[in-house]
Amino acid sequence: MNRICLLFIASFCLFGCHSHSSKVSISGEIKGLGNDTIYLYGTNELSDLMDTIYAKDDKFSHTLSIDTVTSAMLFINTQTACPLFLAKGNKIEVKGDIQHLNLLEVNGNSFNKEITDFQRSINGEGKKLSEKILETKAEEFIRQHHTSLVSLYLLKKYFVQKATPNFKKIKQLIALMNGQLQDDPYIDQLSKFIVRYENTNIGKPAPFFSVNDINGKRVSLSDIKGKYILLNFWASWNDSGKKENRELRKIHKVYGKKANFTMLGISLDLDKQSWKKTVKNDTLNWQQLCDFSGWESPVIKQYSIESLPNYYLIAPDGKIVAREQKCEAIKLKLQEIVK
Repeated sequence: MNRICLLFIASFCLFGCHSHSSKVSISGEIKGLGNDTIYLYGTNELSDLMDTIYAKDDKFSHTLSIDTVTSAMLFINTQTACPLFLAKGNKIEVKGDIQHLNLLEVNGNSFNKEITDFQRSINGEGKKLSEKILETKAEEFIRQHHTSLVSLYLLKKYFVQKATPNFKKIKQLIALMNGQLQDDPYIDQLSKFIVRYENTNIGKPAPFFSVNDINGKRVSLSDIKGKYILLNFWASWNDSGKKENRELRKIHKVYGKKANFTMLGISLDLDKQSWKKTVKNDTLNWQQLCDFSGWESPVIKQYSIESLPNYYLIAPDGKIVAREQKCEAIKLKLQEIVK
């Protein structure tokens, strides 16, 4: 479950507008929409529901109040997300066909025209473009539109929201943007995350932490000396937890009694009882830690955890020797270095 799209991507409300009216109207006609319901979300699509819009006979009309220029998403057919930009005083118009939602025409301001033109450039020929070509086209747009809010949207969609983002490329694209875009809260959070991520690269000293274990004992990284330390970041609510826990039990069985090896489970749980129950039921017999702060935990941020599961292997000298998202990859690394 990737959080890279969620983590530091909390609010995408952008720049102030000079219109005297705080209202923005959204109207449209989408052939085949019928009497469906449309959901308007902020950029944090999973939790930031801004409004619900009800269509009738393919048409819809809605008015809402906003404070700043805002990036939003229209969810049509409950799953198709269509980007649009809202500013005070705008009259946003959406036109298209339910069969071709990737070719919607959105008007009302220059940003909507830009995203409409971009969507048509990648979808208009009816061919499915490769991920590489889509990235190239998104990069071309960003390089040519240093001041456009659409550049922020494309940066997120095609470069940030990936299992393994290329942060070197992301930094290069951010550097192209003008100062106002670089001052945007989203870019600020993203840039800080990249710094933390680079500070946990292989070869870097593992960040210090001190967290209580399941028995209430304080455990500090600096207390463990002369050992390889496997950190497994997990949560009882994570869908892939059962499978990963089976593999971790195998690792613990093979390496758990070695004098130069230890394991620490670090949970993102918020509910203490659910955490304890899973530790017991899944027989997670290595030391388990949790501060019940979820994604806001200082340890989670220090280790730039944006998806689960996640693994770090720390050498006896305190430096990171492996950072993986799959238990299998960690097992191979352990076979290589832990004797």
